[in-house]
Amino acid sequence: MEAIKLIGILIILVGFIFKFDTIAVVLVAALATALVSGISIPDFLTMLGEAFVSNRLVTLFLLTLPMIGLSERFGLRQQAVVLIEKMKGLTPGRFLTIYMIIRELAGFFSIRVQGHTQFIRPIVNPMAQAAALTKYGEITPEDEDKIKAKAAATENFGNFFAQNTFIAAAGVLLIEATMKSLGYEATAVAIAQASIPIALIMLLLVAISNVLFDKKMAKKYGMEKVEEIKSKGGRS
Repeated sequence: MEAIKLIGILIILVGFIFKFDTIAVVLVAALATALVSGISIPDFLTMLGEAFVSNRLVTLFLLTLPMIGLSERFGLRQQAVVLIEKMKGLTPGRFLTIYMIIRELAGFFSIRVQGHTQFIRPIVNPMAQAAALTKYGEITPEDEDKIKAKAAATENFGNFFAQNTFIAAAGVLLIEATMKSLGYEATAVAIAQASIPIALIMLLLVAISNVLFDKKMAKKYGMEKVEEIKSKGGRS
């Protein structure tokens, strides 16, 4: 019965449904798959050890943790907010482009920005909304939602397309292991280097999208202000 070899998938599915410890679930699934496939426990442990050694670069992120912790302890995030607030003439699009640059640099150095819940919602989105308020005055709820969506999308684009620019990123190591298993020569350095142009192309596309968004907003609220001034002049 070849189907029994798929028991590992069932174990992972059940473990994730009941929210068991992820590492324990994966290890149990791997062990069960090995046993039903005729692989002995010593051979399984050997394979597990070889896989860990071949992907040991993934532990490099531990070296960055003390630096990140100290930076957070001494107010890295607060200083970033103060710096952005001092920039004059910001529009929502310009601000989000600046954040895209910061996000991709963070991915390049494997600095965890904490994503939507701890950075986008409490910091990035309110700042983009404030930039719109300063530049265009009161905007419609529909445009507020558009800015929220663009802020969230910027985080997704920056994280997804720049994370593999770090040599020890999980995605880089997965690609390296997969390519080698298929008989192709691939190194983590080469994969990270190949990911840099992709990140830069995405940065360019996001910047163009933000410029077009700013122009649309300026046209919309500029015309509304002109019409408002005209209507006030007609009443007088």
